[in-house]
Amino acid sequence: MSDSAPTAGSSPAPTDLTEDRPVYVIGGGPGGLAAAAALRARGVRAVVLERTGSVGASWRGHYDRLHLHTTRRWSALPGLPMPRKFGRWVARDNVVRYLEKYAEHHELEVITGVEVSRIDRAADGSGWRLSASGGRELTGRAIVVATGFNHTPHLPDWPGRETFTGRLLHASEYRSPAPYTGKDVLVVGVGNTGAEIAVDLVEGGASRVRLAVRTVPHIVRRSTAGWPAQATGILVRRLPVALVDRAGRLMARAAVPDLSEHGLPRPDTGLYSRVKEGAIPVQDVGLIDAVKSGRVVPVAAVESFDEDAVVLADGTRVTPDTVIAATGYRRALEPLVGHLGVLDGRGRPVVHGARTPKQAPGLYFTGFTNPISGMLRELARDAEKIAKRVSRKGR
Repeated sequence: MSDSAPTAGSSPAPTDLTEDRPVYVIGGGPGGLAAAAALRARGVRAVVLERTGSVGASWRGHYDRLHLHTTRRWSALPGLPMPRKFGRWVARDNVVRYLEKYAEHHELEVITGVEVSRIDRAADGSGWRLSASGGRELTGRAIVVATGFNHTPHLPDWPGRETFTGRLLHASEYRSPAPYTGKDVLVVGVGNTGAEIAVDLVEGGASRVRLAVRTVPHIVRRSTAGWPAQATGILVRRLPVALVDRAGRLMARAAVPDLSEHGLPRPDTGLYSRVKEGAIPVQDVGLIDAVKSGRVVPVAAVESFDEDAVVLADGTRVTPDTVIAATGYRRALEPLVGHLGVLDGRGRPVVHGARTPKQAPGLYFTGFTNPISGMLRELARDAEKIAKRVSRKGR
């Protein structure tokens, strides 16, 4: 196949009938759907290519108890509010329902089961060529890469990992606490995922839950007296980092108890400084009480495995039944665009939103940052900016 979009039986007629080279949006998650809807609203044909069989695939795979840490109002995508019945903190299943409804409401042209493996400039120098599954070669006027912040699970190659006689899994495989009732579990990583899984385990009947901590996190209340942490994030996102760091320290001392005696001291680096490095604060959904009560016990970072034992950084050996590694994800953009010189040393796009790399005009990225103001809110804003730029510039 070449030069034209794949066909889909129920896809709507394109809005731009004269455009034989659509804008291809890679990824059918919130970022990709938002970009496609914003483009369609401006009369630009956008074709979403999704490697799985449905939109919102990453959300479908998250653990059962997950709720958005951002408010319903500030998590909606362009052109469709989230239903009030979803509540203030929207559950995972309702996020999936919303994304399905979003694609239907905007009559988006979504092609599932197509994975793009490489992006190159078109041979004539205008537009882009995509190499996709099934031997497809597609040509588009512009490309929006929205494959997601949580693309490929990362499991560290700890020494001795292959000798571990217990069960080791990545957090992406965790769904509910039921299989771990009565079990001794070590959760590795104290980001939002690790913290919430640890709480889920103790509430679900695990006999012991330890939480391995390499870098002490900033912990914030999801809401204080009805004021959501996201609202603060929106207000301060453009302020000087040092100023926000100082304010953050004062707020933490007022709202979050000192957990030092429980093994979780206050961080010695500023909250916003850490955000700028890519680390989002942990929003408390039960971790503080679980640590204070001793139901979740923070321990040192994992150094290695030795058959039935896990060796920690302080030399302690523990023997959990199960280790759940909440150790993050890789964006995995290198095979797709690494040859174009558009990634930094950590594999992140050098630009995002409506900006495109100088050497790659017409190539856009969305959803590869984790902003303090809320990812879904910023995806929505990026979508509008990208659509405005594409409709004005033609690429």
